[in-house]
Amino acid sequence: MSLRSVCVFCGASPGAKPIYREAAALLGHTLAERGLTLVYGGGAVGLMGTVADAALAAGGEVIGVIPQSLMDAEIGHKGLTRLEVVDGMHARKARMAELSDAFIALPGGLGTLEELFEIWTWGQLGYHDKPLGLLEVNSFYDKLTDFLDHLVEERFVRDQHRGMLQVGGHPSTLLDRLETWRPSSAPKWVDRKPN
Repeated sequence: MSLRSVCVFCGASPGAKPIYREAAALLGHTLAERGLTLVYGGGAVGLMGTVADAALAAGGEVIGVIPQSLMDAEIGHKGLTRLEVVDGMHARKARMAELSDAFIALPGGLGTLEELFEIWTWGQLGYHDKPLGLLEVNSFYDKLTDFLDHLVEERFVRDQHRGMLQVGGHPSTLLDRLETWRPSSAPKWVDRKPN
């Protein structure tokens, strides 16, 4: 798959350690360097602001999508290539998905996880066939990936659907994996075996 735009889900907080901001900046720079448009939640704060600023500083195109309520709270980024203001969170996620060829989650909180799992579920259900990945920083997602493996072992997630989520410790490595990823034809899991 030839990627043109990548949606990044990440925290509105900078996190507890500088390494998270460094990773966000490296991802933003790498996207711009590769000529990929960054699509993200439109904020100017936390890792959101860091990834956007880095992409812009490297000459990249950055599209933000932000709900009106957050724009009114004055956390919208004013220096983007384009900032789209939408009615709410559902419209925001749908628009980011529409604009993007792939998805990457940086470290973040509940919103980041919710966005990641929703877009992953859409892929599992066949609503899109776009790749998605985790940028592993400071072992941030280790426990989550262990739990995802547990879901496979307990037969709540198919191997093929677990394999939809690529993991990489460097933006270039992860982007290479996303570019070469191909969707599985496995249907949604409906396990009809008795207990």
